[in-house]
Amino acid sequence: MPKTEPQNTRKAKPVDTGFAGIALYPGYLDAGAQKALLAELRAGFEAAPPYRPLMPRTGRPWSIHQTNFGELGWVSRPDGYGYEPLNGTVNAPWPAIPAALLALWDEIAGYPAPPECCLVNLYDAPKSRMGLHRDEDEAALDAPVLSVSLGDTCVFRVGGFARSDKSKSFRLASGDVLVIGGASRLRYHGVDRIVPGSSQLIPGGGRINLTLRRVTKPTQ
Repeated sequence: MPKTEPQNTRKAKPVDTGFAGIALYPGYLDAGAQKALLAELRAGFEAAPPYRPLMPRTGRPWSIHQTNFGELGWVSRPDGYGYEPLNGTVNAPWPAIPAALLALWDEIAGYPAPPECCLVNLYDAPKSRMGLHRDEDEAALDAPVLSVSLGDTCVFRVGGFARSDKSKSFRLASGDVLVIGGASRLRYHGVDRIVPGSSQLIPGGGRINLTLRRVTKPTQ
């Protein structure tokens, strides 16, 4: 039998974002793939229900809900941020990363080891947002961060290597995949706002963002 190409890879071409190391693949996941992935996520939410994180030190609640899939989960603790093998809200391991996401990583991440964490951010309120930050809690900073957007479009902002650097924004729609790596791995980035009603994927609206991350350095 002929070899089957990975879904959508023949037509997938990144567009120029203006940042070396940041590649945007618009509509990489088609409608069927988005629905199938959403169903897998919801099944995983049964074991790891999304929760509202609290800011370190201040205890102020975030404007989003969050959970994780994978061997390690990224969490906000009173003393800072980091990775944990257990979901502290239910004292159990995080659910496995869906196979479709592992395949996606293999297709476009360009890294020789699989992701260990899939952080799930749910922008489920009108004022949900994410301030400028950078993903720097991983030992494997040579691995990119791969981001998948589901549901309503967001206004995504990318800055420089200091929070005060100039920044620019562009939109991420449902099915878009963004890879942040290379020279831009430690750029500040965030989500300014969600565009309500821009997608019908999630009943009631809202956006789900998935970020696949390699946390530890692969052993030789």
